[in-house]
Amino acid sequence: MESLQRTLLKTVVWRVAATLITFITIYAFTGELGRATNITLVAATLLAAGYYLHERFWDHVEWGRRGGDSRIA
Repeated sequence: MESLQRTLLKTVVWRVAATLITFITIYAFTGELGRATNITLVAATLLAAGYYLHERFWDHVEWGRRGGDSRIA
């Protein structure tokens, strides 16, 4: 099982990268800085929570794990 801190850090690192991609995409389509910012912030918040819960769920699934401490090799 991963620590809560590791899962949280993975969530933050992924969210930063994905948020930049989202912002750039929305801005490219709309050309509006304010709209791109608002949509990006809402999406980033909801997706970060979803990713965190997804990671915590999969941490309890044994399928696909190998070896002694049940970690994927």
